Amino acid sequence: MLAGLIFMNPVQRWVNFSSGKKDAADLKMVSFNVKAGTLGASGIEKYLNNANADIIMLQESGNKISVNGMEEAKGNGILKIFSKHKIIDSRELIKSDYDYNNAYASQTDIEIKGKIYRFVNFYLEPFKFEKGMIRLDGVKEEDEQKLKNIVKRLIPVFKKHQDQVNSIKEAIRNSPYPVILAGDLNSVPNSYEYYHLSDGLDDAFVKAGKGSATSFHDYKFPIRIDYIFTSKTIHPVTYQVDRSINLSDHYPVVGTFSLNN
Repeated sequence: MLAGLIFMNPVQRWVNFSSGKKDAADLKMVSFNVKAGTLGASGIEKYLNNANADIIMLQESGNKISVNGMEEAKGNGILKIFSKHKIIDSRELIKSDYDYNNAYASQTDIEIKGKIYRFVNFYLEPFKFEKGMIRLDGVKEEDEQKLKNIVKRLIPVFKKHQDQVNSIKEAIRNSPYPVILAGDLNSVPNSYEYYHLSDGLDDAFVKAGKGSATSFHDYKFPIRIDYIFTSKTIHPVTYQVDRSINLSDHYPVVGTFSLNN
């Protein structure tokens, strides 16, 4: 029993079989790293236009993707937010300079039913692993060198992630409004990035998801790097990784929420 209690929460961030009390949902949102539409921009647009979402948050968007009938927040083209509700304000939290970092984050304040909410869209620095770099072949010398190369790539990116997470956390701390964060963390659920960014917030998958939260499918092994976090006053009702959509190396993450509190 003790072992079960110790490991239940970490496992639940990957695979969740719990089912909590369900409120009535009054907000639907989609978060999706679309890989700049390189695997099919028209298919992605069709999916988003048919999603009937109130809020759509895209990472690695590029300029090809648009959504009919929704207002688009001002942004940089890498991160996009589309809303059926009134956008009050939008600004960048992290601006990539290509020399120091390749990460992005933005905040957008949106009025929904007379109340303002802050939506934070993020895409942290990628590790840029190619499949051949992490595939061990059973040859001792070659595998040892691959592991050394992995560590060399991990350490500087982890250091950048610390600064990037701090920039996002500052926006959360200073927000006068309830917050919803969504995006591509480029880190797994038992990472420094997850623990620090989710501090004081709810992981929507842990609260309302079922089954596997695996969202990145370019590798053969399961990996979760896409998330939705919310303030405690926002109640996740459902959380789904839509594996029927194979238009990126990520699957879309779809959540519904109750804003009545």
